[in-house]
Formats: sequence, structure tokens, C-alpha cells
Amino acid sequence: MTRIERRMAQHYEWWLLGLVCLLLGLGLANLISATHAGSEGLLSPNVIRQLVALGLGAALLVATLLVDYRHLERWGWFVYAGTLLLLASTLVLAPVTRGNQSWLVFGPLRLQPSEFAKLGLVVALARFFHRNPPAEIRRLRDLWRPGLILAGPVGLIVLQRDMGVAVLTLLIGATYLLFVRIPARAWLAVAGTGLAVLAAIWMFGLEPYQKSRILDVLDPARDPLASGYQANQSRIAIGSGGLAGKGWLHGSQTQLRFLPTQHTDFIFSVLAEEWGLLGAAVVLVLYFVVLIWGLFIARGSKDRFGALLAVGIVAILFWPAVVNLAMVVGLGPVIGVPLPFFSYGGSAMMAALAAVGLLLNVSLRRYMF
Repeated sequence: MTRIERRMAQHYEWWLLGLVCLLLGLGLANLISATHAGSEGLLSPNVIRQLVALGLGAALLVATLLVDYRHLERWGWFVYAGTLLLLASTLVLAPVTRGNQSWLVFGPLRLQPSEFAKLGLVVALARFFHRNPPAEIRRLRDLWRPGLILAGPVGLIVLQRDMGVAVLTLLIGATYLLFVRIPARAWLAVAGTGLAVLAAIWMFGLEPYQKSRILDVLDPARDPLASGYQANQSRIAIGSGGLAGKGWLHGSQTQLRFLPTQHTDFIFSVLAEEWGLLGAAVVLVLYFVVLIWGLFIARGSKDRFGALLAVGIVAILFWPAVVNLAMVVGLGPVIGVPLPFFSYGGSAMMAALAAVGLLLNVSLRRYMF
């Protein structure tokens, strides 16, 4: 083993990888319960497909770990252009499924490019702010270029009519605004622009069922058997779990399938029903530790690009967790955002593991300069 290889092994974030593996294991056990009812064995077809996605995601994690992340700074625009091309291809090649045109289908394989687009966006924004330090941005008009970078993937995802992922991608990109030094009065202009955009989306971009889901947040009892059904059943499942839960495979709401999407967007309600408040709290603490660990990696990075890349990856893991949890407990509209490491979905799983690989990459090379 060479000296460099020994140093890499010594400084590898084994504990962080262990925490992610623990979340993956808990998520898999939870998915087994969520899909158990009606399946012939313990492992349903959905669980088997998730295991395949885990294997592919592990390969992506290794790939994104081994290639020095500093190369991404030079290849940033190529990565971004590839991201836009992949997203645009769905508008031509993807079939319309449930009103969305966001899945590329290759025989038995299905790929959702928008999940990987978040990585391409973070690489492009980290590259931009590496060369244009965010602390030196003091005027609102200086943001037109990163705004344009953000508008590309978000606009294409909106054209796919996948509003949930579009909002999520917007939030991930907007995370970098925390680092710019724009005067407070300029934020009023940003807020005004944001409200105008939201009003336009409400009037021209949302389908009637999407508007109903937003109104259900304000009045959960307005349509409990239709648009509000999922959110209400989710709250019932969470509340019935109590402090310690009903036990694995013993959640009545889960095993009787009162919640149609309990293995995808509402997977957290399964966890809360069967493992109770204590089990849910343990998972949230694990998430919190992983995110804080990611911020420490960003702070310890030896170059600005690595730090900004790590911040973007933390945002990739943070925002879907927050939006999903708000959705599940009824504090946010149902917009189809999966919970990282837990929800069924191959593209989301592979993209999340690729993001973890990049985070480990930044951490590992702190000691290689």
C-alpha cells in the first residue's frame, strides 16, 4: 500500500458511511413492512427492485468517491450541459405517466433524470461561486448568471410537469443565496419576485388537483375522501403509533393498506406507526447527524469548490427530507417528494448514494493537498 493510499484509508469517513448504511438498513426494513401486505414472501418485488437500485447506487458511490472531485471544477459545464440534455430528452422520449413526462423507459428499466439533475446543478453552481466568490456578490443584478444556471434545469422539470421535483431543485439551488451579501432591501425585491412567480404558477401552472392539495394544508377537513385522503390517513397512522409503535409488520394502517403510496412518498408514516415516536426520533437524529457531518466536511475543505460542493450535497439531502416530512405530517402540500434512503425509488436512491460518494470524496481529499 502506498503512502497516499494509507493516508486515504486513515482519513476515510468510516463513521459517516456507517451512519448512511444504518439509515439504508432501517429504510429497507421499513420498506419490507410497507410492501408486505399481499406479497407471497417477505421480500416483495418492490423490495427486490430496491435492492438492485441499492447495488447500482453503491457502485455510483464508489465511482464518485474515487474520481478526484477537483476534476469536476474543470468539467463543470460539461456536467451541466449533460444534465440539461438528459432532462430535455425526456420531453421527446419519455411517455406521459400520470400527467408527468419525467421517466425514460428502457425495457424493464426506468430512469428519472431529474433526480440526477440536482447533482449536475450543484456542480455547476459550486463551480460558478468558486470562480465568483459569493461573499463578493453585493448587488442583486450580480445574481443573473447563477439565476440562469438554476433556471435551466428547473424550467425543463416544470415542462415535464413534475412540480414537486421542480420546487425541490429550486430550493437546493437557492441554498447558495445564504452565502451572498446582498443588502436587506434587495431581499424585498427577491421576495416580491418570488410572490409574483408563485402567483403565476398558481394561475397558469398548476392542475386543479394540485391546487386542492395546497388548499388541504390550510383546511385538512375540506375533502378528506379525495384530495386530502393521503394526508389524513398519514396523520392517523403516525398518531396510532404512539410512543413505542405497534411493532414491525404489525401496523394496522400499513398492513391494511389504508395509505395508497405508503412505500414511496408516505414511507415515514409506516415508520412512525410501527416504531412509534421513539423510532421516528432515532431516524431523525441519524439524519441530523449526517447533515451536520456534511457541513463540517464543507467547513474543513481545503478549497472553495470542495466546500461549496459539500454544501450543495447537504442541501440535496436536507430539502427532500424537510419537504417530505412536512408533507407526511400535514404541514405541507402533497407534491411527491421521496424521503432519502427510505422511500422506494431507484433513481432517487442512486442519486442520493452518488451524492454521499461526492461528500466522502471532498472529506477524503482534505488530506491530499
